[in-house]
Amino acid sequence: MFEKIWRRHVVVDRDDGYALIYIDRHLMHDGSGAGFARLRERGLPLRRSDRAAATPDHYVPSRAGPQTDPHFAQTLEQMRRNTAAAHVTMFGLGDIRQGIAHVVGPEQGLTQPGLTLVCGDSHTSTHGALGALAFGIGSSEVFHVMATQCLWQRKPKAMRISVEGSLASGVTAKDVILAIIAKIGAAGAVGHVVEYAGSAIRSLSIEGRLTVCNMSIEAGARAGMIAPDDTTIAYLQGRPFAPAGENWDKAVAFWRSLRSDEEATFDREVTLKAEDIAPMVTWGTSPEDALPITGRIPDPASESDTLRKEAMRRALDYMGLVPGTPLQELAVDHVFIGSCTNSRIEDLRAAASVVKGRKARVSSWVVAGSGLIKQQAEAEGINKIFQDAGFEWREPGCSMCVGMNGDIGQPGQRIASTSNRNFVGRQGRGVRTHLMSPAMAAAAAICGHFSDVRRLTA
Repeated sequence: MFEKIWRRHVVVDRDDGYALIYIDRHLMHDGSGAGFARLRERGLPLRRSDRAAATPDHYVPSRAGPQTDPHFAQTLEQMRRNTAAAHVTMFGLGDIRQGIAHVVGPEQGLTQPGLTLVCGDSHTSTHGALGALAFGIGSSEVFHVMATQCLWQRKPKAMRISVEGSLASGVTAKDVILAIIAKIGAAGAVGHVVEYAGSAIRSLSIEGRLTVCNMSIEAGARAGMIAPDDTTIAYLQGRPFAPAGENWDKAVAFWRSLRSDEEATFDREVTLKAEDIAPMVTWGTSPEDALPITGRIPDPASESDTLRKEAMRRALDYMGLVPGTPLQELAVDHVFIGSCTNSRIEDLRAAASVVKGRKARVSSWVVAGSGLIKQQAEAEGINKIFQDAGFEWREPGCSMCVGMNGDIGQPGQRIASTSNRNFVGRQGRGVRTHLMSPAMAAAAAICGHFSDVRRLTA
Protein backbone atom coordinates (compact mmCIF):
# COMPACT_ATOMS: atom_id res chain seq x y z
CA MET A 1 0.00 0.00 0.00
CA PHE A 2 2.73 2.44 0.97
CA GLU A 3 4.74 1.55 -2.14
CA LYS A 4 1.76 2.18 -4.41
CA ILE A 5 1.21 5.68 -3.05
CA TRP A 6 4.92 6.52 -2.90
CA ARG A 7 5.54 5.59 -6.53
CA ARG A 8 2.67 7.77 -7.75
CA HIS A 9 4.21 10.83 -6.10
CA VAL A 10 7.91 10.59 -6.95
CA VAL A 11 8.96 13.57 -9.08
CA VAL A 12 12.61 12.52 -9.22
CA ASP A 13 14.82 9.97 -7.47
CA ARG A 14 18.28 10.99 -6.26
CA ASP A 15 21.33 8.71 -6.07
CA ASP A 16 21.68 9.23 -2.31
CA GLY A 17 18.35 7.57 -1.53
CA TYR A 18 16.25 10.71 -1.39
CA ALA A 19 13.26 11.37 -3.63
CA LEU A 20 11.40 14.55 -4.44
CA ILE A 21 7.78 13.82 -3.51
CA TYR A 22 4.76 15.75 -4.73
CA ILE A 23 2.46 16.83 -1.89
CA ASP A 24 -1.28 16.68 -2.53
CA ARG A 25 -2.54 18.37 0.62
CA HIS A 26 -0.95 20.80 3.08
CA LEU A 27 -2.78 21.45 6.34
CA MET A 28 -1.78 24.56 8.24
CA HIS A 29 -2.37 25.65 11.81
CA ASP A 30 -1.51 28.69 13.92
CA GLY A 31 2.17 27.74 13.91
CA SER A 32 2.50 28.26 10.14
CA GLY A 33 3.42 31.96 10.35
CA ALA A 34 7.15 31.36 9.90
CA GLY A 35 6.54 29.70 6.53
CA PHE A 36 4.53 32.66 5.26
CA ALA A 37 7.22 35.03 6.53
CA ARG A 38 9.90 33.19 4.55
CA LEU A 39 7.73 33.34 1.43
CA ARG A 40 7.56 37.12 1.81
CA GLU A 41 11.33 37.35 2.41
CA ARG A 42 12.00 35.43 -0.80
CA GLY A 43 9.31 37.23 -2.78
CA LEU A 44 7.57 33.93 -3.54
CA PRO A 45 3.86 33.17 -3.81
CA LEU A 46 2.20 30.18 -2.20
CA ARG A 47 2.59 27.55 -4.90
CA ARG A 48 -0.85 25.89 -4.65
CA SER A 49 -3.41 27.63 -2.45
CA ASP A 50 -6.02 25.15 -3.67
CA ARG A 51 -4.03 22.31 -2.10
CA ALA A 52 -3.92 23.97 1.32
CA ALA A 53 -6.36 24.43 4.18
CA ALA A 54 -5.91 26.03 7.59
CA THR A 55 -7.43 26.09 11.05
CA PRO A 56 -6.13 27.54 14.34
CA ASP A 57 -5.80 24.99 17.12
CA HIS A 58 -2.60 25.13 19.21
CA TYR A 59 -3.03 28.67 20.56
CA VAL A 60 -6.82 28.73 20.73
CA PRO A 61 -8.19 29.19 24.27
CA SER A 62 -10.61 26.48 25.36
CA ARG A 63 -12.45 28.91 27.62
CA ALA A 64 -15.21 30.76 25.81
CA GLY A 65 -14.20 34.24 24.66
CA PRO A 66 -11.33 35.88 22.79
CA GLN A 67 -7.67 35.05 23.30
CA THR A 68 -6.39 37.33 26.07
CA ASP A 69 -2.68 36.55 25.77
CA PRO A 70 -1.35 39.31 23.46
CA HIS A 71 1.27 37.08 21.80
CA PHE A 72 -1.22 34.33 21.03
CA ALA A 73 -3.84 36.85 19.90
CA GLN A 74 -1.32 38.37 17.48
CA THR A 75 -0.42 34.91 16.19
CA LEU A 76 -4.06 34.10 15.46
CA GLU A 77 -4.62 37.45 13.73
CA GLN A 78 -1.49 36.98 11.62
CA MET A 79 -2.76 33.57 10.57
CA ARG A 80 -6.04 35.12 9.44
CA ARG A 81 -4.19 37.72 7.39
CA ASN A 82 -1.72 35.23 5.88
CA THR A 83 -4.37 32.80 4.73
CA ALA A 84 -6.63 35.57 3.37
CA ALA A 85 -3.78 37.09 1.35
CA ALA A 86 -2.78 33.67 -0.02
CA HIS A 87 -6.41 32.63 -0.74
CA VAL A 88 -6.16 29.57 1.51
CA THR A 89 -9.36 27.95 2.77
CA MET A 90 -9.50 28.89 6.44
CA PHE A 91 -11.71 27.50 9.19
CA GLY A 92 -11.17 30.38 11.59
CA LEU A 93 -12.41 31.34 15.03
CA GLY A 94 -16.14 31.91 14.88
CA ASP A 95 -16.49 29.31 12.11
CA ILE A 96 -18.37 26.23 13.35
CA ARG A 97 -15.91 24.09 11.33
CA GLN A 98 -12.86 25.32 13.28
CA GLY A 99 -11.00 22.78 15.38
CA ILE A 100 -7.88 20.64 15.62
CA ALA A 101 -6.27 20.21 12.19
CA HIS A 102 -6.17 16.42 12.49
CA VAL A 103 -9.87 16.36 13.34
CA VAL A 104 -10.97 18.94 10.76
CA GLY A 105 -9.10 17.34 7.83
CA PRO A 106 -10.97 14.01 7.90
CA GLU A 107 -14.23 15.66 8.98
CA GLN A 108 -14.24 17.97 5.96
CA GLY A 109 -13.15 15.28 3.50
CA LEU A 110 -9.81 17.00 2.89
CA THR A 111 -8.14 13.74 3.90
CA GLN A 112 -8.59 11.07 1.23
CA PRO A 113 -7.06 7.69 0.34
CA GLY A 114 -3.96 7.79 -1.83
CA LEU A 115 -3.03 11.40 -1.07
CA THR A 116 0.28 12.62 0.28
CA LEU A 117 -0.59 14.95 3.16
CA VAL A 118 1.67 17.01 5.40
CA CYS A 119 1.30 19.43 8.29
CA GLY A 120 3.73 21.14 10.62
CA ASP A 121 2.72 18.85 13.46
CA SER A 122 4.04 15.40 14.37
CA HIS A 123 0.59 13.82 14.73
CA THR A 124 -0.18 14.25 11.04
CA SER A 125 0.09 10.45 10.92
CA THR A 126 -3.56 10.55 12.05
CA HIS A 127 -4.75 10.99 8.45
CA GLY A 128 -3.32 7.62 7.43
CA ALA A 129 -6.47 6.10 8.93
CA LEU A 130 -8.19 7.03 5.66
CA GLY A 131 -5.48 5.51 3.49
CA ALA A 132 -3.34 8.63 2.98
CA LEU A 133 0.43 8.81 3.28
CA ALA A 134 0.52 11.51 5.93
CA PHE A 135 3.41 12.75 8.05
CA GLY A 136 4.51 15.73 10.08
CA ILE A 137 7.16 18.17 8.86
CA GLY A 138 9.42 20.83 10.39
CA SER A 139 9.31 24.58 9.82
CA SER A 140 11.87 24.59 6.99
CA GLU A 141 9.94 21.81 5.25
CA VAL A 142 6.69 23.76 5.70
CA PHE A 143 8.28 26.61 3.74
CA HIS A 144 9.55 24.17 1.08
CA VAL A 145 6.04 22.79 0.54
CA MET A 146 4.55 26.28 0.49
CA ALA A 147 7.03 27.37 -2.19
CA THR A 148 7.25 24.23 -4.35
CA GLN A 149 4.41 21.82 -3.40
CA CYS A 150 7.17 19.17 -3.17
CA LEU A 151 9.42 17.77 -0.48
CA TRP A 152 12.69 15.83 -0.38
CA GLN A 153 12.24 12.58 1.56
CA ARG A 154 14.31 9.47 2.18
CA LYS A 155 12.12 6.47 1.40
CA PRO A 156 11.11 4.70 4.63
CA LYS A 157 10.90 0.96 5.10
CA ALA A 158 7.54 -0.83 5.29
CA MET A 159 6.22 -2.44 8.45
CA ARG A 160 2.95 -4.26 9.06
CA ILE A 161 1.34 -4.54 12.49
CA SER A 162 -1.57 -6.96 12.57
CA VAL A 163 -4.09 -7.20 15.39
CA GLU A 164 -6.15 -10.34 14.96
CA GLY A 165 -9.31 -11.39 16.75
CA SER A 166 -12.06 -9.48 18.54
CA LEU A 167 -11.58 -6.79 21.18
CA ALA A 168 -13.25 -7.49 24.52
CA SER A 169 -15.90 -5.21 25.97
CA GLY A 170 -14.35 -2.07 27.43
CA VAL A 171 -11.27 -2.26 25.19
CA THR A 172 -10.91 0.54 22.65
CA ALA A 173 -8.66 1.75 19.85
CA LYS A 174 -6.64 3.76 22.39
CA ASP A 175 -5.91 0.57 24.31
CA VAL A 176 -4.87 -1.12 21.06
CA ILE A 177 -2.27 1.50 20.14
CA LEU A 178 -0.94 1.73 23.71
CA ALA A 179 -0.57 -2.06 23.75
CA ILE A 180 1.27 -1.94 20.42
CA ILE A 181 3.70 0.74 21.64
CA ALA A 182 4.24 -1.12 24.92
CA LYS A 183 5.17 -4.21 22.90
CA ILE A 184 7.49 -2.74 20.26
CA GLY A 185 8.77 0.29 22.21
CA ALA A 186 8.85 4.01 21.51
CA ALA A 187 11.54 3.40 18.86
CA GLY A 188 10.08 0.17 17.54
CA ALA A 189 8.97 1.60 14.20
CA VAL A 190 11.75 4.13 13.56
CA GLY A 191 12.47 4.46 9.84
CA HIS A 192 9.24 2.72 8.84
CA VAL A 193 5.78 3.49 7.54
CA VAL A 194 3.42 1.21 9.46
CA GLU A 195 0.41 -0.42 7.87
CA TYR A 196 -2.11 -1.59 10.47
CA ALA A 197 -3.98 -4.74 9.48
CA GLY A 198 -5.88 -7.68 10.89
CA SER A 199 -9.50 -8.37 11.78
CA ALA A 200 -9.47 -6.20 14.92
CA ILE A 201 -8.23 -3.19 12.94
CA ARG A 202 -10.78 -3.74 10.17
CA SER A 203 -13.56 -3.84 12.76
CA LEU A 204 -12.69 -0.36 14.06
CA SER A 205 -14.73 2.68 13.11
CA ILE A 206 -12.97 5.52 11.32
CA GLU A 207 -12.76 7.35 14.66
CA GLY A 208 -10.97 4.35 16.15
CA ARG A 209 -8.63 4.07 13.18
CA LEU A 210 -7.77 7.77 13.49
CA THR A 211 -6.79 7.16 17.12
CA VAL A 212 -4.50 4.25 16.18
CA CYS A 213 -2.76 6.09 13.34
CA ASN A 214 -2.49 9.26 15.43
CA MET A 215 -0.06 7.62 17.85
CA SER A 216 2.10 5.94 15.21
CA ILE A 217 4.64 8.69 15.78
CA GLU A 218 4.85 7.61 19.45
CA ALA A 219 6.29 4.30 18.23
CA GLY A 220 8.83 6.18 16.13
CA ALA A 221 7.06 5.60 12.79
CA ARG A 222 7.22 8.09 9.94
CA ALA A 223 3.57 7.42 9.22
CA GLY A 224 0.76 5.00 9.97
CA MET A 225 -1.78 3.75 7.44
CA ILE A 226 -4.90 1.61 7.16
CA ALA A 227 -6.13 0.34 3.81
CA PRO A 228 -9.35 2.00 2.61
CA ASP A 229 -12.45 -0.22 2.62
CA ASP A 230 -16.24 0.09 2.71
CA THR A 231 -16.00 1.79 6.11
CA THR A 232 -13.67 4.43 4.66
CA ILE A 233 -15.85 5.04 1.61
CA ALA A 234 -19.03 5.36 3.68
CA TYR A 235 -17.30 7.86 5.97
CA LEU A 236 -16.10 10.09 3.11
CA GLN A 237 -19.25 10.11 1.00
CA GLY A 238 -20.95 13.49 1.00
CA ARG A 239 -18.26 15.34 2.94
CA PRO A 240 -17.68 18.93 1.75
CA PHE A 241 -14.27 18.41 0.08
CA ALA A 242 -14.77 14.80 -1.04
CA PRO A 243 -15.22 14.07 -4.76
CA ALA A 244 -18.79 14.15 -6.09
CA GLY A 245 -20.71 12.85 -9.10
CA GLU A 246 -18.62 11.07 -11.71
CA ASN A 247 -15.48 12.03 -9.82
CA TRP A 248 -16.78 10.13 -6.80
CA ASP A 249 -17.13 6.91 -8.77
CA LYS A 250 -13.64 7.30 -10.23
CA ALA A 251 -12.19 8.06 -6.80
CA VAL A 252 -13.82 5.03 -5.21
CA ALA A 253 -12.46 2.75 -7.94
CA PHE A 254 -8.97 4.11 -7.30
CA TRP A 255 -9.28 3.90 -3.53
CA ARG A 256 -10.22 0.23 -3.70
CA SER A 257 -6.95 -0.48 -5.52
CA LEU A 258 -4.79 0.84 -2.70
CA ARG A 259 -4.73 -2.17 -0.41
CA SER A 260 -1.54 -4.19 -0.18
CA ASP A 261 -1.33 -7.11 -2.61
CA GLU A 262 -1.48 -10.62 -1.19
CA GLU A 263 2.14 -11.26 -2.16
CA ALA A 264 3.39 -7.94 -0.74
CA THR A 265 6.41 -8.23 1.55
CA PHE A 266 7.29 -6.04 4.51
CA ASP A 267 10.62 -5.24 6.11
CA ARG A 268 9.15 -6.10 9.52
CA GLU A 269 5.97 -7.77 10.74
CA VAL A 270 4.42 -7.73 14.23
CA THR A 271 1.24 -9.50 15.34
CA LEU A 272 -0.90 -9.02 18.46
CA LYS A 273 -3.93 -10.99 19.64
CA ALA A 274 -6.92 -8.76 20.30
CA GLU A 275 -8.09 -10.88 23.22
CA ASP A 276 -4.81 -10.21 25.04
CA ILE A 277 -5.43 -6.46 25.12
CA ALA A 278 -7.01 -4.89 28.21
CA PRO A 279 -7.80 -1.27 29.15
CA MET A 280 -4.37 0.40 29.31
CA VAL A 281 -2.78 3.16 31.42
CA THR A 282 0.69 4.66 31.13
CA TRP A 283 2.79 4.89 34.30
CA GLY A 284 6.02 6.59 33.15
CA THR A 285 7.21 9.42 30.92
CA SER A 286 7.02 7.64 27.56
CA PRO A 287 3.99 6.12 25.81
CA GLU A 288 5.82 2.77 25.88
CA ASP A 289 5.49 2.79 29.68
CA ALA A 290 2.00 1.28 29.54
CA LEU A 291 0.31 -1.53 31.45
CA PRO A 292 -3.18 -3.02 31.81
CA ILE A 293 -5.19 -1.22 34.48
CA THR A 294 -5.00 -4.41 36.56
CA GLY A 295 -1.21 -4.13 36.73
CA ARG A 296 1.24 -2.71 39.27
CA ILE A 297 3.99 -0.12 38.97
CA PRO A 298 7.09 -2.02 37.74
CA ASP A 299 10.31 -2.30 39.71
CA PRO A 300 13.51 -1.09 37.96
CA ALA A 301 15.44 -3.69 39.97
CA SER A 302 13.86 -6.42 37.85
CA GLU A 303 15.17 -4.85 34.63
CA SER A 304 18.42 -6.34 33.33
CA ASP A 305 19.22 -3.60 30.78
CA THR A 306 21.22 -0.89 32.57
CA LEU A 307 19.99 2.00 30.41
CA ARG A 308 16.38 0.91 30.68
CA LYS A 309 16.74 0.45 34.44
CA GLU A 310 18.02 4.01 34.86
CA ALA A 311 15.27 5.38 32.60
CA MET A 312 12.65 3.63 34.72
CA ARG A 313 14.13 5.06 37.91
CA ARG A 314 14.05 8.61 36.50
CA ALA A 315 10.48 8.13 35.32
CA LEU A 316 9.26 6.81 38.67
CA ASP A 317 10.99 9.66 40.47
CA TYR A 318 9.34 12.28 38.24
CA MET A 319 5.95 10.55 38.43
CA GLY A 320 6.14 10.15 42.21
CA LEU A 321 5.47 6.42 42.06
CA VAL A 322 6.56 3.45 44.19
CA PRO A 323 7.24 0.05 42.57
CA GLY A 324 4.57 -2.53 43.27
CA THR A 325 1.74 -0.01 43.74
CA PRO A 326 -1.47 -1.17 42.02
CA LEU A 327 -2.41 1.25 39.25
CA GLN A 328 -5.96 1.36 40.58
CA GLU A 329 -4.74 2.85 43.87
CA LEU A 330 -3.33 6.00 42.22
CA ALA A 331 -5.37 9.11 43.04
CA VAL A 332 -6.07 11.59 40.24
CA ASP A 333 -6.06 15.39 40.53
CA HIS A 334 -7.47 16.32 37.13
CA VAL A 335 -9.02 14.68 34.05
CA PHE A 336 -8.63 15.87 30.45
CA ILE A 337 -10.77 14.42 27.66
CA GLY A 338 -9.75 15.85 24.29
CA SER A 339 -6.83 16.17 21.81
CA CYS A 340 -6.38 15.02 18.20
CA THR A 341 -6.21 11.47 19.57
CA ASN A 342 -9.56 11.28 21.34
CA SER A 343 -11.95 14.22 20.87
CA ARG A 344 -14.35 12.93 18.22
CA ILE A 345 -18.04 12.23 18.73
CA GLU A 346 -17.44 8.51 19.34
CA ASP A 347 -14.93 9.40 22.08
CA LEU A 348 -17.34 11.80 23.77
CA ARG A 349 -20.18 9.28 23.61
CA ALA A 350 -17.99 6.61 25.19
CA ALA A 351 -16.96 8.87 28.06
CA ALA A 352 -20.51 10.15 28.56
CA SER A 353 -21.84 6.60 28.82
CA VAL A 354 -19.57 6.10 31.85
CA VAL A 355 -20.37 9.48 33.39
CA LYS A 356 -24.16 9.43 32.99
CA GLY A 357 -25.96 9.61 36.33
CA ARG A 358 -22.72 9.96 38.29
CA LYS A 359 -20.64 12.81 39.73
CA ALA A 360 -17.00 13.68 39.09
CA ARG A 361 -14.81 13.69 42.19
CA VAL A 362 -12.01 15.74 40.66
CA SER A 363 -11.64 18.70 38.31
CA SER A 364 -12.45 17.46 34.77
CA TRP A 365 -12.53 19.02 31.30
CA VAL A 366 -14.07 17.92 28.03
CA VAL A 367 -12.77 19.59 24.85
CA ALA A 368 -14.37 18.59 21.55
CA GLY A 369 -12.08 18.32 18.52
CA SER A 370 -14.09 20.74 16.37
CA GLY A 371 -17.06 23.08 16.47
CA LEU A 372 -19.10 20.59 14.47
CA ILE A 373 -18.39 17.82 16.98
CA LYS A 374 -19.27 20.14 19.85
CA GLN A 375 -22.50 21.07 18.06
CA GLN A 376 -23.41 17.43 17.47
CA ALA A 377 -22.64 16.50 21.07
CA GLU A 378 -24.87 19.30 22.30
CA ALA A 379 -27.66 18.17 19.97
CA GLU A 380 -27.39 14.69 21.50
CA GLY A 381 -27.37 16.06 25.06
CA ILE A 382 -23.86 14.81 25.75
CA ASN A 383 -22.76 18.19 27.08
CA LYS A 384 -25.55 18.10 29.66
CA ILE A 385 -24.45 14.65 30.87
CA PHE A 386 -20.95 15.99 31.47
CA GLN A 387 -22.08 19.28 32.98
CA ASP A 388 -24.56 17.57 35.32
CA ALA A 389 -21.64 15.42 36.52
CA GLY A 390 -19.49 18.49 37.20
CA PHE A 391 -17.27 18.45 34.10
CA GLU A 392 -16.29 21.66 32.33
CA TRP A 393 -17.58 21.76 28.73
CA ARG A 394 -14.99 23.83 26.86
CA GLU A 395 -14.32 25.23 23.37
CA PRO A 396 -12.59 23.23 20.56
CA GLY A 397 -8.80 23.22 20.24
CA CYS A 398 -5.65 21.39 21.32
CA SER A 399 -6.12 22.65 24.89
CA MET A 400 -4.28 20.75 27.61
CA CYS A 401 -2.71 18.19 25.26
CA VAL A 402 0.00 20.58 24.15
CA GLY A 403 0.17 22.87 27.19
CA MET A 404 1.05 25.99 25.18
CA ASN A 405 -2.22 27.91 25.25
CA GLY A 406 -2.68 28.54 28.96
CA ASP A 407 -4.37 25.18 29.57
CA ILE A 408 -1.87 23.49 31.88
CA GLY A 409 -1.81 21.59 35.13
CA GLN A 410 -0.03 22.53 38.33
CA PRO A 411 3.33 21.08 39.48
CA GLY A 412 2.85 17.69 41.08
CA GLN A 413 -0.67 17.17 39.73
CA ARG A 414 -1.53 13.71 38.43
CA ILE A 415 -3.63 13.99 35.27
CA ALA A 416 -5.65 11.29 33.54
CA SER A 417 -5.46 12.35 29.90
CA THR A 418 -6.80 11.06 26.59
CA SER A 419 -3.97 12.80 24.73
CA ASN A 420 -0.92 11.21 23.09
CA ARG A 421 2.18 12.26 25.04
CA ASN A 422 3.21 11.89 28.66
CA PHE A 423 6.69 13.42 28.42
CA VAL A 424 8.19 15.39 31.30
CA GLY A 425 6.45 18.79 31.42
CA ARG A 426 4.14 18.05 28.48
CA GLN A 427 1.06 19.41 30.28
CA GLY A 428 2.91 21.89 32.45
CA ARG A 429 6.03 22.03 34.60
CA GLY A 430 6.10 19.12 37.03
CA VAL A 431 2.77 17.72 35.82
CA ARG A 432 2.41 13.93 35.84
CA THR A 433 0.47 12.72 32.81
CA HIS A 434 -1.11 9.27 32.44
CA LEU A 435 -2.50 8.33 29.01
CA MET A 436 -5.69 6.30 28.61
CA SER A 437 -8.93 6.01 26.65
CA PRO A 438 -11.88 8.42 27.04
CA ALA A 439 -13.89 5.77 28.91
CA MET A 440 -10.99 5.14 31.28
CA ALA A 441 -10.49 8.88 31.84
CA ALA A 442 -14.19 9.22 32.61
CA ALA A 443 -13.92 6.36 35.11
CA ALA A 444 -10.98 8.12 36.80
CA ALA A 445 -13.03 11.30 37.11
CA ILE A 446 -15.94 9.46 38.70
CA CYS A 447 -13.84 7.40 41.10
CA GLY A 448 -11.14 9.96 41.90
CA HIS A 449 -8.49 7.37 41.10
CA PHE A 450 -7.56 5.11 38.20
CA SER A 451 -10.22 2.47 37.83
CA ASP A 452 -11.06 -0.42 35.53
CA VAL A 453 -13.89 0.98 33.44
CA ARG A 454 -15.25 -2.52 33.02
CA ARG A 455 -16.37 -2.43 36.65
CA LEU A 456 -18.48 0.66 36.00
CA THR A 457 -20.01 -0.59 32.77
CA ALA A 458 -20.59 -4.25 33.64
